[in-house]
Amino acid sequence: MTTVAAPPPAVETLSPTAPARRRFGPGSIVKYGLAIFFLVVVLMPMYVLIVTSFKAGSDIGVASQWNLPSEWTTASWAKAWAALRPSFVRTFELAIPVALISSVVGAANGFVLSRWRFPGADLVFTLILFGMFIPYQAVMIPLREIVTTIGIPPGISTLVFVHCVYGIPICTLIFRNYYATTVPEELIEAARVDGAGLLRTFAWIILPISIPGFVVTIIWQFTSAWNDYLFAIFLSNTRNGPITIALNALAGAQSPDYAASMAGALITSLPTLVVYVLLGRWFIGGLMAGSVKS
Repeated sequence: MTTVAAPPPAVETLSPTAPARRRFGPGSIVKYGLAIFFLVVVLMPMYVLIVTSFKAGSDIGVASQWNLPSEWTTASWAKAWAALRPSFVRTFELAIPVALISSVVGAANGFVLSRWRFPGADLVFTLILFGMFIPYQAVMIPLREIVTTIGIPPGISTLVFVHCVYGIPICTLIFRNYYATTVPEELIEAARVDGAGLLRTFAWIILPISIPGFVVTIIWQFTSAWNDYLFAIFLSNTRNGPITIALNALAGAQSPDYAASMAGALITSLPTLVVYVLLGRWFIGGLMAGSVKS
């Protein structure tokens, strides 16, 4: 009598494309718990801002700030927008030129300092970077005196010039690192063989591949110019200054309108929030692009 051997047990194989099963252990629970906790902590001020901006004057100071409005109203938003609208437009006239001009100048400086090793290049780069470490407070009074002596009128044009000058060092650093680590030398040599000079190589070869660097510097400079208050308070006023000056005037001193102030703060922060939402996915990539030698 012959016996038939039982077939071996089937071995379960996972397809290379099958998603891996996640195992939630104590470490994962702690990790996600901490993430949710910090998310709640970060969003708490935003909740107070939004809720308070829709409250009527009778609700503020009577009930807790965490309570929802007993009557939802947009009167504070209308008041805030009426007070901030002129300066809102002026701030775009400040932030957009600052972001573009300082980025283009920083790109040109970064390309020259990374690819043209002229005598004293390292010293020039060090002197440019020195501007990053000079605090605003140290130059504010001398800067005010210079502007007054020269006769430059206070306002957006003066702020554009100052922010461009202060933004050139950081833009130069970002682009120099980007070009030194991501642009191959063979590309520059090929352009030189084809008869392209330094300016033509920069304009036709380098600029089209500099989008990651421009994303970083534009976000950085736009946000810095939009949120600036110190330069604005010294070099402009409520009639010709940016939105931060108007927001400070809206808040008041003796009898502040908290609902209008909260609505104004949300209106003021909206453009920078939109910029980060639209370009944020490229921001970290642009920062990392110049950090590792390819």
